[in-house]
Amino acid sequence: DVQLQAYGGGLVQAGGSLRLSCATSGFTFADYDIGWFRQVPGKEREGVSCINNNDGSTYYAESVRGRFTISSDSAKNTVYLQMNSLKPEDTAVYYCAARPNLWGLGSKHPVMAKRDFGSWGQGTQVTVSS
Repeated sequence: DVQLQAYGGGLVQAGGSLRLSCATSGFTFADYDIGWFRQVPGKEREGVSCINNNDGSTYYAESVRGRFTISSDSAKNTVYLQMNSLKPEDTAVYYCAARPNLWGLGSKHPVMAKRDFGSWGQGTQVTVSS
C-alpha cells in the first residue's frame, strides 16, 4: 500500500526558510520519482520540483530554481524540500507525489505531468507573510 505523508509547513516571514518532508512507504524507494507540487485556491496545482531516487537527478520549476533544494534519504525513504528566500507568492498547500521513474528527468517526457503521479500525500500549508 503506497503511502506518502507530507509535513513541515508553517508560517514564515518573507526571506525565511522552511524544510518540507515527504515520508514514504509501501514501494521500492529507488524505483520512483518523488515530486513536490503546490496549489493555491482557484488555481491549478503546479509542479515545483522532482527527484529521481535511482540516479539522484533533480528538476526545478523556474519560479523556485536557486531558492529550493530537493533531496532524498534512502535510509529513511524520505524526500525533503528545503525552501530558502521564501516569497509571499510561495504561499500554497504543498503536496508530494510519487511516479515510477520510467522516463528520466532529462528526457523529453514532461517532468511534472500530474497524470503520471499516481500516489499523493496530504498537503501541508506554507504561508509566507510579507
